[in-house]
Amino acid sequence: MSPIDSYRRLFNLTGTTYVVVAFLARMPLAMSQLGILLLVAGQTGSYGAGGFCAGALAVANAVGAPFWGTRADRLGQRRVVAFQSLSGATALIVVLLVVHAELPWGMAAAASAVTGLLLPQIGPLARVRWRPITADAGLSQGRLVDVAFSYEGAADEASFVLGPALVGLGVSVANPTVALVIAAVGLGVFGTWFALHDTARTTHAATASAGASTGRLLTPALLVLCGAQLLIGTVFGSVQTGTTVLATASGSPGLTGYFHALLGVGSVAAGLGMAALPASFSLPARLRWFAISLLVLTAPLLLVNSLGGLVPVLLVLGCTIAPYVITTFTLGERVTPPSRTGAAMTILAAATGLGYAIGAAASGRLADWGGHTPAYAVTVGAAAAAVLLSWACSGILRESEREGNAAAEGSTA
Repeated sequence: MSPIDSYRRLFNLTGTTYVVVAFLARMPLAMSQLGILLLVAGQTGSYGAGGFCAGALAVANAVGAPFWGTRADRLGQRRVVAFQSLSGATALIVVLLVVHAELPWGMAAAASAVTGLLLPQIGPLARVRWRPITADAGLSQGRLVDVAFSYEGAADEASFVLGPALVGLGVSVANPTVALVIAAVGLGVFGTWFALHDTARTTHAATASAGASTGRLLTPALLVLCGAQLLIGTVFGSVQTGTTVLATASGSPGLTGYFHALLGVGSVAAGLGMAALPASFSLPARLRWFAISLLVLTAPLLLVNSLGGLVPVLLVLGCTIAPYVITTFTLGERVTPPSRTGAAMTILAAATGLGYAIGAAASGRLADWGGHTPAYAVTVGAAAAAVLLSWACSGILRESEREGNAAAEGSTA
C-alpha cells in the first residue's frame, strides 16, 4: 500500500472533520509559548524575563501533562480535555490581564505557570486514539498506526509552523496580545470540540477493557525516550529564543514567528514522508541517524549573522525534526501497555516541554550576555547530547522494540 493510500484509508476511519479539529486544537499551545515570550519581553525589555515566563509555562505543562494523561486513561478524554480546554483558555486571558496591569514580572511568571498546568496536550492524546480507531483493520493495523504516528508528528510540526506565524501576524498587525486572545478562543472552541468527539468515547472504551492503569509504565526504554524528547525540546526553546534575538536586533521583531515557522516547513514534509520508510529500517536505528542529522544541521546556526542567512538553515534543519520526534513517540507507544498509553504519550510531551523550558531559559540568559550566537550554541549542544544518548542506549531500545513487536503480534494472532 502506497503512503498516499495509507493516509487515505486512515482518514476515512475518522472523517475530515475530526482531522481538522484535532489539528486546530493543538495550535494554542504552540502560540502560547512564543506569544508569552514576546509579550513579557516587550513589557520588561528583558529576554531573560520573557524566556523565564515562557519556560514557566512549559515546565508547568510538563509537570501537569502526565497527571492529565493518567486521568484521561482512567476517566476518558471527554471529561478531562474539556475541562482543560475551558480552564486553559481562561488562564491565558488572566496572563494578559496580569502583564498589562504592569505588575512585577514574577507575577506574570506565576500566571504563566498556572496556564501551562491547565493547557491540554492535544497531539499526544490524539496519538492515543489511533490504535482503538484502527482496531478493526486486522493485520494492517500495525501499518496504519505507524502511518497515524507519522501524520501526528507532521501535524504537530505544522501547528508549530502556523502557531508562530499567527503570533508574528498578531505582532505585525497589533501586538502579542492579539495572538494570545486568538489562542484562548481557539482552545476554548476547538479543544472542547476535540474532547467531545466520538473517538474519545471509543478510546475510553478500549482503555477500560484493557484494564485501566495496569502494566509497567516507566521502563528503561521510556526513560531513554524521555531524555531524547527533552533534548529536542531544548532545541526548540533555544532556536526560538535565538531567532527572537536576531530578528529584534535586525529591527524586525514581528518577523520572529515567521522565521521560527520556517523550522516546521521542512519538518512537515519530512514527517509525512516517514510513511514511506521500510520496516527493515528499525526505530532505534532511525533515532540514531536522525540524531546525527540533527547535529550536522544545527551546526550552521553558529555561523548565522543575518535574517537572510537564517532562512536556508532553518528550512533544512526542519527536515530532521519531525522524523526524530515521530520515531520517539512511535517507540513510546510500542513499549507501553495499551492501558497506559495516554500517560506515556503525555510523559514524552512533558519531557519535550521541560526541554523547551531549559532551552528557552538558558539561551535567554546567554542572549542577554552575548546575543543570538550563544543562544544557538545551546541548540548545537543539545543536538550533540542527542547523538550520545541515542547511540549509548541503542541496545535498550532494540530489546524493547523486539518485545513490543512480539506483544503486538501476539495480540493480533
